[in-house]
Amino acid sequence: MVTLADKIRGWVVAIWAKGADLKDRLLNWFVDREFFMRANGQVKFLKISANLQRRVAGAVAAVIGLWILITLGMAVNQVSISFERLALTRQEAKVQSAAERVATYRESIDDVTKQLSQRQDVLDSLSNQYMPKAAENIAAPATAQEDDTVKKISAAIPEAAGLARIEVRQLAFAERLTVVANIRAQRAAAAIRKLGLNPESLTDAKAASGMGGPFIPFFNTAKDNLGDPRFGKLANALQRMSAMEQALASMPTTMPASQMLMSSGFGYRHDPFTGAGAMHSGLDFKGPLGTPILAAAAGQVTFAGVQSGYGNCVEITHANGLVTRYAHLSGFTVSLGQQVKRGVMVAKMGSTGRSTGSHLHFEVRLNGSAINPRTFLESNTDVFEVQAKPSRNIIAARSTGQ
Repeated sequence: MVTLADKIRGWVVAIWAKGADLKDRLLNWFVDREFFMRANGQVKFLKISANLQRRVAGAVAAVIGLWILITLGMAVNQVSISFERLALTRQEAKVQSAAERVATYRESIDDVTKQLSQRQDVLDSLSNQYMPKAAENIAAPATAQEDDTVKKISAAIPEAAGLARIEVRQLAFAERLTVVANIRAQRAAAAIRKLGLNPESLTDAKAASGMGGPFIPFFNTAKDNLGDPRFGKLANALQRMSAMEQALASMPTTMPASQMLMSSGFGYRHDPFTGAGAMHSGLDFKGPLGTPILAAAAGQVTFAGVQSGYGNCVEITHANGLVTRYAHLSGFTVSLGQQVKRGVMVAKMGSTGRSTGSHLHFEVRLNGSAINPRTFLESNTDVFEVQAKPSRNIIAARSTGQ
């Protein structure tokens, strides 16, 4: 009778035999090899021993094995980091349980009342600033989980029932407001893409440089024991919405003159003086001498003077690296450093510099590179509609001192 030990012994012997056979085959690959070379009538022999071949092969195998181990280690580390981030995200997104909220209410109803009141002031301010009048009744119905929380708090602390209902309404309002902010951010981003630009590149960390000020918690989170991740999501959504809409508001979509008969387009053209092929970095619009030149978007005058080839020139710097240039002017109506609004007169049409007649040379530059202004000036009504909204929000915020 064959026992389990006999079977295992047989497996071991078979594996050992296969290993020995594989070893013999590998050793047979490495034999002494001789090469001969003929040069200038002389024959030279080059001998490579089997031992040297085995050493070289072993070194190559060791390098490949080390590379594989390092690659696997990096992959495992990356997966581990991804899982840690996922766990952290889930932890941050965890909503307080009913038991945790009951404990919070037990600590001090007075503190909870004060925190809810402060939070409501912030929510009211956000609603007035960002939401249309038609969305006054924005609070969504409470979920079954929230209803259960209210019931448990009411049963444990009857005097806190009203506060619990207020908190649930605030959470529902924050969720709905987050959805609205995300929709508006998406609409603004889509409008920017229609202009041929990447909305993310206009609102990245580089665009946030040059910022500062004292730290003031958005929802008094330094002392707020009612912390809920939904309010953090709301703050992020509003920040993205504001960045997208302000980036869109800075787009130079207003016609820079009332009389706009285009005489030369953007890109390749025959130079009007030499006839040679040349790159034209803007659009030319001809018109009578002295025709008012208007700012294509709000911004700051960062140049007002004479530039070689351009003659009298005005440059206006807008947000996110955008600059508009107005050249061949007969005169200026703005000064260096002045803040101008969209559509405000900044200069008069002329024929200074390298010019064959009265016209406006209009350029749009992004981070120093010229881009086709026609894309902006021919924006469709959807872009204009979305573009108009942030202006009202910004004006409202400024009027309230925010």
